[in-house]
Amino acid sequence: MSKTIAIFGFGPGLGVGTARRFGREGFRVAVIARKPDKAQRHVDELVAEGIEAAAFPADVTDAAQVHAAIEKIGATFGQIDVAMHGAAGDPVDRIPSTLAVDVPALHTPLALKLYSPILMTRALAPAMIERGEGTLLYSSGSSDSRPMPFLSNFGVALAAQRGYLRQLAVELHGTGVYAGLLDIGALIGGSKAEQLVDEHPELFPADLEITRMTNDELGGHYWRMYTDRDQVEVEVGFPA
Repeated sequence: MSKTIAIFGFGPGLGVGTARRFGREGFRVAVIARKPDKAQRHVDELVAEGIEAAAFPADVTDAAQVHAAIEKIGATFGQIDVAMHGAAGDPVDRIPSTLAVDVPALHTPLALKLYSPILMTRALAPAMIERGEGTLLYSSGSSDSRPMPFLSNFGVALAAQRGYLRQLAVELHGTGVYAGLLDIGALIGGSKAEQLVDEHPELFPADLEITRMTNDELGGHYWRMYTDRDQVEVEVGFPA
């Protein structure tokens, strides 16, 4: 029987790459994105590539919508075997100075990179633990482990997410459920961030060393995390 991957916060970068990689292995793909029209376009693209997929529009920062989407996925595809949280903030939400960060500046980053992953985890982990199997995958960036004041508010949120997931992995040890975090130190092909850097390089430090990775490459990293299950954190794309 085919397995199902649910991608929360599906986008043209990480979401597409992960969906393609798992889809090639026979997974059905549940596309969870805030805008119904964009979610359906992604589904149409995947179906055209021979991948079984369906759209489940939802705001992944809203608990009620997350639970509703999971119920609909269950009715359509059955249990969720793998969940990947790939939601990322719009680059315009960044605060380019640590000294400028105030409480409101953390609202969007924390909602997307801490609270939303917690919502996904709490909605899916209990059933996975009961079954004795399942995979929970998460995405992070470089502004936590490599301080970047021009991404200051997201760096704070990513550090909080990392702390939560490291603790989660300890508690899941021995349950059959794997939790893994992919730390991405590169611009993702097709992403909004890549578009912003290309169109407005003046917004970023002139000496910034930029690495780029395709969405398919990152999907491959998630596949290896899923199959190997031997690392809580995997770093990719960071400059030497």
